[in-house]
Amino acid sequence: MDTLKYKIIKNREQYNEYCEVLQQLVFDPSGSEESEDEIELLTLLIRKYDEETSSLKHLEPVPLLISLMEEHSLKAKNLADLLGVSKGLISDILNYKKGLSKEVIRKLSEHFKMKQEAFNRPYELKITSSPKMRDAKVMNTTKQMQEA
Repeated sequence: MDTLKYKIIKNREQYNEYCEVLQQLVFDPSGSEESEDEIELLTLLIRKYDEETSSLKHLEPVPLLISLMEEHSLKAKNLADLLGVSKGLISDILNYKKGLSKEVIRKLSEHFKMKQEAFNRPYELKITSSPKMRDAKVMNTTKQMQEA
């Protein structure tokens, strides 16, 4: 009986090994149809392991963004330039005064190569005493439909 070339990833060592193999296959100029299948399989296995072990998926959008900024050595000014928004808006977002717009979520997910859902989760804003904002408590929530 033949043994499988690749198996479900069960630890970080195996994950790193598969990432290296995938990188070699992707940058191999003499790629065959068989290597294309191998690339697809490795990508699937790596993605599955990432989804199961990622600690980032449990973070609210703001702590996630702060973590990514630290990881990528980005300051608020760099992020503002990247997103095409003001530094003040970034400050308000990081201080829970404003929520993430759809456009900002799209740009963040594109830049950090993450699913938009990671940034599109409900979280509470720190509300000022403005009468206009009195009833606003949660950003990015799904509207509840009343049953007729």
